[in-house]
Amino acid sequence: MILAGDIGGTNARLALFTARDGALLLVTETIFPSRQHSGLDQIVAKFVAQEKPTLESACFGIAGPVVNGRCETSNLPWVVESTQLARELDLPHVLLINDLEANAWGIGALSGDDLVSLNQIGLNSATTGQVQASGNQAVVSAGTGLGEAGLYWDGARHHVFACEGGHTDFAPRNDLEMQLLQYLVARFGHVSYERILSGPGLVNVFSFLRDSGHGRPEAWLIEEMENSDPAAAISKAALQGKCELCEQALELFISIYGAEAGNMALKAMATGGIFLGGGIAPKILPCLKGPLFMDAFRGKGRMQRLLESIPVSVIVNDKTALLGAARCAQAKMATVNA
Repeated sequence: MILAGDIGGTNARLALFTARDGALLLVTETIFPSRQHSGLDQIVAKFVAQEKPTLESACFGIAGPVVNGRCETSNLPWVVESTQLARELDLPHVLLINDLEANAWGIGALSGDDLVSLNQIGLNSATTGQVQASGNQAVVSAGTGLGEAGLYWDGARHHVFACEGGHTDFAPRNDLEMQLLQYLVARFGHVSYERILSGPGLVNVFSFLRDSGHGRPEAWLIEEMENSDPAAAISKAALQGKCELCEQALELFISIYGAEAGNMALKAMATGGIFLGGGIAPKILPCLKGPLFMDAFRGKGRMQRLLESIPVSVIVNDKTALLGAARCAQAKMATVNA
């Protein structure tokens, strides 16, 4: 029995998996609102009391940099330590990895049904249904924050590595984006891609366009943003064509998302594919399928031809990070047993 966790700024998902004939089978899953708990250890204690599992291993993917089994979370006031979790679970050790590292581990378990291609360049093996592309790969995931990770191809298989690319400096490409940068510098000082490519980032883009005279929100939208998730309200109004200002905000968001995905493709030389994870991409899929994202992705001057050959897919399986954490635990356990 493997305990896997996908720990984000909004929700913490815990699940139990069993291994059968080399495949991982989901036994049960519970979602906990992250901010309603003082730490991951509290959530784990609740889950264990509820399920009473007999565990062989555990792995948690968590939003934030993990150094020596310790993570100060990026979007939560938590400090998480693998040694504390191991004591809570009565295990010799517990794996703590970055949430995008977990997402990347999960890619190898995906089938064609779990992916939506944005540029119709094939990735899937006809015989296994799994992702089998050779070459380096990378994941770029916009959600509560912006996470990125890579998969290095050694000629036979992929090796996952974590990074904190979402916190790199935002690079504007035109006058409007330069104005956006100046607006955000005045508010935050340092402006990372996460300040734009995340749920709060979409609200930042919307606020910039509103405050710089590109439009005025109507009363119904203001009320909806105040009484619910403001990013969800903006994207919903944009997708339904109910608010021109929201449409402008989502279009700018998508263009910058494409540009940063292209940046990641170049930095990782991700000829094996770019995967868009996180909670936002599946919700705005109709707009991602339009020309804005891929035009920005390919728009790298002399590198355009290279980028045109790279598959880009949206992950629509929301259990990818959970699967990845379980696969990581399974792989590490096999190494220890060997």
